Amino acid sequence: MRVVFAGTPAFARVALERLIAAGFEIPLVLTQPDRPAGRGMKLQASPVKQCALEHGIAVAQPRSLRLDGKYPEDATAAREAILSAKADAMVVAAYGLILPQWVLDAPVKGCLNIHASLLPRWRGAAPIHRAIEAGDVQTGVTVMQMDAGLDTGDMLLMERLAIGADDTTGSLHDRLATLGGRLIVEALELAACGGLAAEKQPVEGVTYAHKIEKAEATIDWTLPAEEIGRRVRAFNPAPGAATALAGEAIKVWAVHADGVGAAGVPGQVLSAGADGIRVATGDGVLVLTELQRAGGKRLPAADFLRGFPLVPGQVLDAAMKAAG
Repeated sequence: MRVVFAGTPAFARVALERLIAAGFEIPLVLTQPDRPAGRGMKLQASPVKQCALEHGIAVAQPRSLRLDGKYPEDATAAREAILSAKADAMVVAAYGLILPQWVLDAPVKGCLNIHASLLPRWRGAAPIHRAIEAGDVQTGVTVMQMDAGLDTGDMLLMERLAIGADDTTGSLHDRLATLGGRLIVEALELAACGGLAAEKQPVEGVTYAHKIEKAEATIDWTLPAEEIGRRVRAFNPAPGAATALAGEAIKVWAVHADGVGAAGVPGQVLSAGADGIRVATGDGVLVLTELQRAGGKRLPAADFLRGFPLVPGQVLDAAMKAAG
């Protein structure tokens, strides 16, 4: 089976690697244009592009696929490449561009999307973050037949995955990427023999995983400890939950709620020791166990306190500048 692949980040690279290993013929890969990254802000190829080049696969990086859009020359060139590929199917995983109808119609078997949620829950851009933030106990991967809507296509395969109490977006992302790679291989193998059945998404239970905004990562200490804890895990590794003290930004990477209550205004340091920094919240106490100063490394609380001592009574700042 000939497969065009469209994807950009590490999540998508895992799927591309599985397709290559399974022996699918991939004449073309679509991915986002190179972006500035790192301290030097040099142009960097996406993980998917790097994988494609390692395997000698042709790469296209259009800025848009809309023939009537801002970059019609990019779309025209991409259209020629896609049609020339004569693909049986297109696989899409975290690509980052909206596919117009001409793309959806190009492959014989259409476009199959790997989505990291149990649709119709968490349609949209940030399903892993939002599942953790909401306190979901399970998530999974849905392989769907793409249509013109936002993650509204018919479901082809689905598998569930438990969300652990300590899962971060980073740890859950890796497990879901592995699951997605396995499921898309299964889906294409079934499609090749006519054994892939489509099922309409339920009309009940639709939620949207809106894109993560940087401002959301600023810790609001008036929230309950459990809710703040979920946000810390949801925003790890990016954008990273943030607070501040005396104007200095502090990233908070690991926490746990303490069932022992204590008097204090939200954000007030109640105690600071090797086992963590206990902070009052709007409901309950949160123990910070891994932190990072601006320009520094992530450190366990004991090591962090050696270079940044905190004393009971100090109040962490929830100002927007903390997210900087």
